Amino acid sequence: MGKLVVVGVDGSSSCQAAVEAAAREARWRGAGLRVVHAFSRSGRPMYSHPDPAPLDDLVREAADHARAVAPEPEVTEAVVPGSAVAVLGAESRAADLVVVGARGAGGVVEMLLGSTAVSLAAHTRCPVMVIRGEPVDAGPVVVAVDGSPKGERAVEFAFAEAALRKAEILAVHAWLPDYAPAGTGVESAERLLAQALAGHAEKYPDVVVRQQVLSGEPRETLIEASRSAQLMVVGARGRGGFAGLLLGSVSQALLHHAHCSVTVVRSET
Repeated sequence: MGKLVVVGVDGSSSCQAAVEAAAREARWRGAGLRVVHAFSRSGRPMYSHPDPAPLDDLVREAADHARAVAPEPEVTEAVVPGSAVAVLGAESRAADLVVVGARGAGGVVEMLLGSTAVSLAAHTRCPVMVIRGEPVDAGPVVVAVDGSPKGERAVEFAFAEAALRKAEILAVHAWLPDYAPAGTGVESAERLLAQALAGHAEKYPDVVVRQQVLSGEPRETLIEASRSAQLMVVGARGRGGFAGLLLGSVSQALLHHAHCSVTVVRSET
């Protein structure tokens, strides 16, 4: 499989930021870029349009903008019938990364996150990057570490992404002292964090790594940690069933409230 970044477009202002971010990701990775619009005559106006004919221009303009941002990647275009989740989910099977904006053409963040970004992050076969605001290249790549085997791929993605961006890693573990086993202190949380990072620093020797154990509720502490970040990386950490449960409450909270763009990495491929 060749390297590929897929970006979903819908003509919104958030879509432009997503295209710019996706073009840079493709350039950094030496990957191709595929610009995709999903339309459904019976669907809601989010990533949809009653008549597919004018959408060729929308996709072409987005592709041209991507080429202006990063001329190196080969850019392809597609207008595909179906819902955004179904279309981009299918596209993710051949992709290394799917990129979408946080606001859709309807301008309602909660609707898009509920119907598109959350479902994509729960079901795609590759990491999903949700662009919140304008892409920035300052600050660390923050990765949320919980020490679970399912979080291993998120840590790996964060290191690889930091290397591409020439950024440092801030690895954060949220620790709740009141819920810790009796007789354990912050040292056990620090040990968990160090163990989760073991081996990655050796694989990416040029990436500066900082570790931080934060005391507090995970959603609140990670949202606060995102203030100084250029990207937040988190595992899906869900339980099963509906999209919300598949994704997990921490990941959903970050998609809604983080101060930077968020990448959700599932443990399965």
